[in-house]
Amino acid sequence: MAATHKGAISFGLVHIPVALHTATQDDDIHFNQLCKEDGSRIRYKKVCGHCGKEVSAGDIVKGFEFEKGKYVTMTEEDFEKAKTPKDRNIQILHFSNIQDIRPIYFDKTYHAVPESGGDKAYELLRRAMLDEGKVAIAKTVMGQSEKLLCLIPTEKGILIETLFFFSEVKEMPKEPAHPELSEAELTMAKTLVNSMVQEFEPEKYHDEYQARLRQIIEAKISGQEITQGAEEEPSNIINIMEALQASLQQVEEDKKAPKKPRGRKKTAS
Repeated sequence: MAATHKGAISFGLVHIPVALHTATQDDDIHFNQLCKEDGSRIRYKKVCGHCGKEVSAGDIVKGFEFEKGKYVTMTEEDFEKAKTPKDRNIQILHFSNIQDIRPIYFDKTYHAVPESGGDKAYELLRRAMLDEGKVAIAKTVMGQSEKLLCLIPTEKGILIETLFFFSEVKEMPKEPAHPELSEAELTMAKTLVNSMVQEFEPEKYHDEYQARLRQIIEAKISGQEITQGAEEEPSNIINIMEALQASLQQVEEDKKAPKKPRGRKKTAS
C-alpha cells in the first residue's frame, strides 16, 4: 500500500523516518451519473470561461483571486518556497493528555510506520508516550496545507490524527435549553444507561443500509421485483417517565430473548 505522506518525526534532536498510511477506507457504494434517455455516462469537460475551448490538465494553473476578476497565478515552485526544512518534518511541539482534546478537533487517522533505520527510535517514542499516558501534539505540511497533528501511542504502533485548527471549528449554533430534571427522572435515565452498557466490539457493527442497497442493486440486475419490508410503528408515548420505563422493559426483554447462534468463521485451509 502506497504511503500518503513521508517525513520524519522530530523528537528533540531525534529524527524518526516514517511513512503515513491511511487507517480507514470508504466502503460506500458509488454510482455514476447517466443520461436518463439512453443510459450513457455523463462526462464533464474543463473549458475556458473566456473562449469556451476545452483545456487539458497540463494547461491549467492555480490562481488566487485578489480582486473581482483579477488573479495572481501560483506555480509548484511558489508552493515549495513557502515550505521550510522544518515543515517537511513532523515537528513535535509538546505532549498532552488526550482527554484535554475535544473530539470535535479530530479529523483523519493515519498509521505511522517506521522507515528503514527508524525502528528503535520509533519504539522509544511509542513506549515513552504509552508508559506516561501522553500524546504528542505536532505540526507538518502535507500537500499544500499545514496540518496540526496528534500522535497517539497504541499497543502495536503510533496513530497520527490530523486535527482541525481552532479557527476551523464551529461551535453549536444554538445551545439547547437545560430544563430542571426531577431526581426520579434522572435516576431512571441513569438506570437505562447502565442497563445498556456493554463492551464496544467494532466487528459487531456493519453498515446495514449499504447491505440493503447492494441487495436491491443485485435484485435489479437479476430482474427480480423489489419489495420493501414493513417498518416498526413508532410509539406514541410522550410522557418521559413512561418512555424511560418502557425502554427499560424493552431492554430486559431483549436480554431474555434467545440469541441467534453466530455462524462459525471459516478457517484458511
